[in-house]
Amino acid sequence: MALGFFDGIHNGHREVIRTAHRKAKEKNLLLTVMSFFPHPKTVLSNGKTKVDYLMPLSEKEKLFSELGVDIFYIVEFDREFSSLSPEMFAAKYLIGLGVIHAVAGFDYTYGFRGAGNMDSLKSDSGGLLEVTKVNKVECSGEKISSTSIREMLSNGNVEDLPDLLGRPYEVECEWDGSALKASPYYTLPAQGKYAVTVKKGCQSQEMEVIVIGEKELIPLPGISGILPNSDATISITWHLRIKEEVTESISREEWIHTKKFNFVWSG
Repeated sequence: MALGFFDGIHNGHREVIRTAHRKAKEKNLLLTVMSFFPHPKTVLSNGKTKVDYLMPLSEKEKLFSELGVDIFYIVEFDREFSSLSPEMFAAKYLIGLGVIHAVAGFDYTYGFRGAGNMDSLKSDSGGLLEVTKVNKVECSGEKISSTSIREMLSNGNVEDLPDLLGRPYEVECEWDGSALKASPYYTLPAQGKYAVTVKKGCQSQEMEVIVIGEKELIPLPGISGILPNSDATISITWHLRIKEEVTESISREEWIHTKKFNFVWSG
């Protein structure tokens, strides 16, 4: 079993999954993953800390399947779960599920106030678990983390994300005929103009969009054949920020009026 929150499934997470996959093949076992929801920071702060998720659980499940995961466990992270002792966590959530070998990153913690770690997991399990600790995975000398990816998004540095994620960042959006709204549990980059690929089903098209808020973006007119007249689910893959800054937060209507956009889509 691979353990972690795995938000974004970046290259550090992938190394944990690959390591667990190798161990599973060596022992002829199923490869399982255990993640948690909601984010521990949200629960432990009584909802005061906002977490900008990088992907929903459904997208995690899809990517885990592509990485060879057989079973994906989601544990509800609540106050009761956070109060478990390290020994109780190991007994109930690992040994109780038939886990033989646990794999996680070097900084993974568990149990009340994070008292357990990968150096103590074998003893916390009463010696019943084999344990593999995965070393830090870096990019340009810095640890790859979901936090660093969020920081890149907040700065609009989408072109650097493939080095951390192993792929361009992709966001699912809902199209209402004039603007796109990010689906729940995705994070948009900073306000600004971007080169993206828009996908609908098996169709895809390169175009430019302008992010105007935390959850909303507007496609620039001109190459709009892929966008339907009615509501639809659209996937946006982010490639490059175009150096035309949005200097202040304004509404969709103000953008349309200022830029004189004419949203008449074909298709």
